[in-house]
Amino acid sequence: MGEWTAYRDFIAGLPKAELHVHHVGSARPETVARLAERHPDAGVPQGVEALQDFYTFRDFDHFIDVYLAVVGLLRTPEDIHLLTYEVAEGLAAQQVRYAELTMTPFTSVRMGISIEAYTEAIEDARRAAERDHGIVLRWIYDIPGEAGLASADATLGYAVDHGPESLIGFGLGGPEVPRVPFKPHFDRARAAGLRSLPHAGESTDAQSVWDALDALGAERIGHGIRSIEDPLLVERLVAERIPLEVCPTSNIATRCVESLADHPLRGLRDAGVVVTINSDDPPMFGTTLNHEYEIAAELLDLDESGLAALATTAVDVSCAPDDVKQRVRREISDYAAG
Repeated sequence: MGEWTAYRDFIAGLPKAELHVHHVGSARPETVARLAERHPDAGVPQGVEALQDFYTFRDFDHFIDVYLAVVGLLRTPEDIHLLTYEVAEGLAAQQVRYAELTMTPFTSVRMGISIEAYTEAIEDARRAAERDHGIVLRWIYDIPGEAGLASADATLGYAVDHGPESLIGFGLGGPEVPRVPFKPHFDRARAAGLRSLPHAGESTDAQSVWDALDALGAERIGHGIRSIEDPLLVERLVAERIPLEVCPTSNIATRCVESLADHPLRGLRDAGVVVTINSDDPPMFGTTLNHEYEIAAELLDLDESGLAALATTAVDVSCAPDDVKQRVRREISDYAAG
């Protein structure tokens, strides 16, 4: 137990923004267990204890397999609504005031849910969560890399033709396939007013980050930790103030980084890169956003003012409406001062 645990209570109460968290990957074990009982043929264990073993990943590819098995539990709009509301509820309990959830509508439509029903379910859940818990949610629609260009075509259509006003970004996740072939999709999404927020530099190499910047027009990079391997890339990230959405526990769980001692977070921060701390798929990785902040306190040697600054950075680089940014910044400042 490091000295950083002294800040656990401070972190627990700290108002926060979450920028890199996946919709299905955030399902509480209790939610997954309920859905597994509804759909016993999906191959997902029933019961919270059994899920702990199910969520032990051999490597990144195995993680994707498990993730897709959980996706297979979402078969009706009611399933989508339940998951979305309970994810928002769990975030709000950690004092998350604003969150950008990465959604993968392609996989739900493939399960037989129409995009219209999907959109209605997530929007109803969003409004209910804001009413009940005060959390503001926005969506990023992401292309599942494992499903190729056909999924990119479909996701672009869902975003441009069916996207609600609360859709703010366009992403690319899943296995880190080459980024460049998706350039036309990102060009069209950006032309429609969506922000370019792809994953890169997680399980492959620094070149994927270059490609996300040059081909996809990325404004932030999901993960981006492999950037540390290319000094010229680090210089560019610093010069252009491109934020990285870093998820430390995720990188260990998927075997992208050997251990926290080897994690490049501090090297990136010390080089001047803008970093934010996020939870990715927290229940699957046995973590929470609060715990990720505890890890950041240790890796970055942060005190309370440093943790408040870290939380403020996430708000600053988010796509939140200006009034929400101002409110959450003020809540962080007041909390830190108190």
